[in-house]
Amino acid sequence: MLWIALAINLAMFLGEIVAGIASGSRSLQADALDFLGDSANYAISLGVAGMALGWRSRAALLKGGTILAFGLYVLVTTVLAALGRGVPQAETMGIVGVIALIANGSVALMLYRYRSGDANMRSVWICSRNDAIGNLAVLFAAAGVIGTGTAWPDLAVALLMATLGIWGGLQIISQARKELRPKSVRDVEVQHSLASTGL
Repeated sequence: MLWIALAINLAMFLGEIVAGIASGSRSLQADALDFLGDSANYAISLGVAGMALGWRSRAALLKGGTILAFGLYVLVTTVLAALGRGVPQAETMGIVGVIALIANGSVALMLYRYRSGDANMRSVWICSRNDAIGNLAVLFAAAGVIGTGTAWPDLAVALLMATLGIWGGLQIISQARKELRPKSVRDVEVQHSLASTGL
């Protein structure tokens, strides 16, 4: 499943980055970079599949940092784009957004059962979930650009995608750090938690 997800994400990155630049859509370019980041994340997951939890958690920590960095990059570039001018091509945004939603929706369904796994597999699910949400937002942005005749809906969606990236990265980093803590520390915390509930 990860190999299929990797192939889909690489293909979508290539198609969407071209469409994003050609249409002048900041949200499509952000989504394309997200596809590239996810491709790297899936490749890392494939590399550590079957390894001990510690190695998988370290890989998840790296992926969480990558996702967080992506979110910050999109945030900065969106703010800079807001200072410029130009209206993106809404028709291209809509067509590519539908294709991307189908691709990400398929990947998210394949990986749904891993949503509560270890940090490494959960990071894969979070990537897919965020992508599907981002694609829906791109479609709304396309409609907004048509309705308003301005680039603001496109920029707003790019900002949303940046926020999703930052939040998702922080979630993955948090869980990976918990998994990397010494077992004795986790056991003590569990015992304190049980004692506080009277169990």
